[in-house]
Amino acid sequence: MKKFSNPNFFCNRENSWLAFNERVLSESQNVAHPLLDRLRFLAIASSNLDEFFMVRVGGLLENSLHKVASKDISDQTADEQLKAISQLVHRFALRQTQFWRKILPQLDEEGIQIKNPLDLSPAQNKWLEDYFHSTVLPTLTPIGIDMHHSFPFLLNKSLNLAVLLDKRNEKKKKNSQRVAIIQLPVLLPRLIPLPCGKEKAEFFLLENLIKRHCHHLFRGHDILDITEFRITRNADFSVDDDDVKDLLEEMKKFLFQRSHGHTVRLEINSETSKKLSDFLMETLKIKEPQIYRTDGPLDMTFLNGLANHSDFPELRYPPLKPYARIPLGPKLSIFDQIRDKDLLLHHPYDSFDPVISFVEQAANDPHVLAIKQTIYRVGHDPRLINALIQAAQKGKQVTVLLEVKARFDEENNILRAKQLEEAGCHVVYGLPGLKTHGKMILVVRQEEDGIRRYLHLGTGNYNPDTAKIYSDFGLFTCDPDFGEDATDLFNVLSGYSESPNWNAFAVAPFNLRKKLMQLIKREIKEAKAGNPARIIAKMNSLFDKTIVQKLYEASEAGVQVDLIIRGICTLKSEIPEVSENIRVRSIVGRFLEHHRIFYFENNGDPEVFLSSADWMYRNLDNRVEIMFPIWCQEAKSRIFDILAGCLADTAGAYTLRKNGTYRKREIRPEFQFNFQKTLTHDQRSDRALPPISRKIIK
Repeated sequence: MKKFSNPNFFCNRENSWLAFNERVLSESQNVAHPLLDRLRFLAIASSNLDEFFMVRVGGLLENSLHKVASKDISDQTADEQLKAISQLVHRFALRQTQFWRKILPQLDEEGIQIKNPLDLSPAQNKWLEDYFHSTVLPTLTPIGIDMHHSFPFLLNKSLNLAVLLDKRNEKKKKNSQRVAIIQLPVLLPRLIPLPCGKEKAEFFLLENLIKRHCHHLFRGHDILDITEFRITRNADFSVDDDDVKDLLEEMKKFLFQRSHGHTVRLEINSETSKKLSDFLMETLKIKEPQIYRTDGPLDMTFLNGLANHSDFPELRYPPLKPYARIPLGPKLSIFDQIRDKDLLLHHPYDSFDPVISFVEQAANDPHVLAIKQTIYRVGHDPRLINALIQAAQKGKQVTVLLEVKARFDEENNILRAKQLEEAGCHVVYGLPGLKTHGKMILVVRQEEDGIRRYLHLGTGNYNPDTAKIYSDFGLFTCDPDFGEDATDLFNVLSGYSESPNWNAFAVAPFNLRKKLMQLIKREIKEAKAGNPARIIAKMNSLFDKTIVQKLYEASEAGVQVDLIIRGICTLKSEIPEVSENIRVRSIVGRFLEHHRIFYFENNGDPEVFLSSADWMYRNLDNRVEIMFPIWCQEAKSRIFDILAGCLADTAGAYTLRKNGTYRKREIRPEFQFNFQKTLTHDQRSDRALPPISRKIIK
C-alpha cells in the first residue's frame, strides 16, 4: 500500500480532534436545540478541551522536551503540532467566548441572568455580602508568596485567584509589592443563586464575589490587580504492568504522579496585568503560547448546573422515557426470552434495566452456576456491583475482569475492585500491557438439557448513567458459538490460555485487525468483479494508517465507502484517484453517538458486526476488544435502519471536505431530518425511520 502512504493523504490527529470539538461548540448556536441544552454543548466543549490538553498536549510537550524526532501520520513533528494546536485553540477560545456572549441575551429574555456587579439590586448586594462573610470567607485560605511561603500546589483544573498587593506603610520601599494566591472552594456552588422575583433565576459567580470582597483578606494592603486563573496539568502517564507485583498499589503511585504532572496550559483573564501574567508564567514554567486569555468566564463546565435548573423544564429537552423492549417482572425470566431469540437493545432509546436485571436474575437463580463480566467504566450506580456481590455471597462463582487502568476512572474502579474481592468475587486485571475494553457478561446456567451459556455483548460500558445519553447497542444471545468464544476469552484473560480459533468473535489484539482487513479485501475483490460492493462503518474515531490505506485501496477499486465517525478521522475524502468513493460524516446531537457498527455488502448478502473497538492502533493492537457478528435477521434489520438513519440525517450531520474541514448543510429546521429525534418520538421501533432508509442501504 505504498501508493497510499503520501502524508498529504492524511489529516493530523490533533487537528481532527479539535475540528470535532469545534462541531460540539457550534451546536451551542443551533436553535434547533432548547436553550438550556445549548449551554450544555458549551460545557461539553470545555470539558473535552481539558482532557485534550491533559492527554494529547501533555504527551506532545514531553516529546518536544525530550527532542523526540518521530513524526505523526501527516509528517508533522511534535513542535509543529504544538504550534498548530496553539493557533487553533486560541481561535477556539475566542469563539467560545463569543458564543457565550451571544447566548446571554437569550437567557435574559427567558428570565435567567448571570448578574454583573453593577446590575445587582441593593437587596442582592446586602444578601451577597452576608453570604460572603457567613459562608465563603471561612473557607478561604490566602497564600502569600515570599521567601517564607512557597508557591502553593494547585489542583489540576482548579479555579484560583492571583492577587497583586502593595503594603500601605511600605510603598516607598523597593520591593513593597507582593503576590498572593486564593484557591476557590470546590465544594461551594460556583453559580450562587440570588434572591429575586418569581419566574426568574438570577445568579452571581463565586469568583466575582471573592474578588469583590477580597480586601477583607488583606488588611493593610492595597489591591493593585486581581485575576482568576486556571491550570491544566499533564496526565499522559501510563503504568508499565509487565513486572508489577501489586497492580493496585502501583496504580496508587500512578495516580499521585498524574495529579502532580507539570503545567501544560494556563487560562487567565484577558485584562490581567503584565506583572501578574509574567509572575504566573515564570512560576509555572510555561511559555507564552501556553497562555490562553479570555474575557469570559474560565471553565464553562459550570454551565451544566444551569442547564439542569429545575425551574425551566420548557427550555430543556423533555426527559427520555426509554422503551421497555424486554419485559421485566418477578415472573418473567430473561433467560426464557433470550432462549427464544437473540435480543438487541438500542440505548438510550431502549431501557438499560434489562442489562442490570440479567445480572440480578442470575445472582438469584438457583440454576446459575457462574457469572463472568468485564468492566471498563462502571460509573457510580451500585446495582451491577451489588448484584455481583450478592451472587458471590450465594455461592456462585463470580469472576470480574475489572480494568483499573481505565483513564480518569481509576480511583472508582479500584474502589469497586476492593468491594468485589472482599465479597468473595474473583477479580482479575487482564493481560499485562493491555487494557481490556471489550464489553461482555457470561452467565453459565444448568438446565434440563445440560449447561447453557447466556451472553450479553455491547458497544458501550456497563454504566447505567452514560447509557442514558450514549447511543449504544447491546446483544443478548445464547448461541453456542458465542458462548464457547466467551468462555475461551475469559480463560485467556484470567489464566494462561492462548488465543483459540474463534467461532464467531474477532478479538484484539489477536485477530481483529486481520479480520477487518479480510472483510475490506473481500469488498475490493467483489468490486473488481463487477459485483455489489459497499462498506458502511460507524465509530468514534478512525486513526489507523493501515486501515485507512486499505480503505483508499477499496475506493480506488470502486467500493462505495460511507464512514460515520463522530470524532477523529485521519482519512481524507474526495482525493482524486484515492478517496473519490469515500464519504465521511460526523453526527453531533442530543445523544453522544457511541456505537461501532460495521457493514459489508458481500455481493448482496450483507454482513454486519458490532464492536467495542474503534479503528485505531490502540484498539486493534494494544487493547482487548471484541467484534461480533449479528446473525439474527430481526436484529440485523434494526441495525440496517439505524445506519440508514445516520446516512439520511441532515440535522446533526457534518460532512468532511477534502481540505480537512467539516461543513453542515444549511437546511431550514422544518425540512431537516433528525434521526435521533425520530427515534426519541417513537421508541417502540427503530423502524420509525423514513421509507427512504432502505434505499440508502441498498
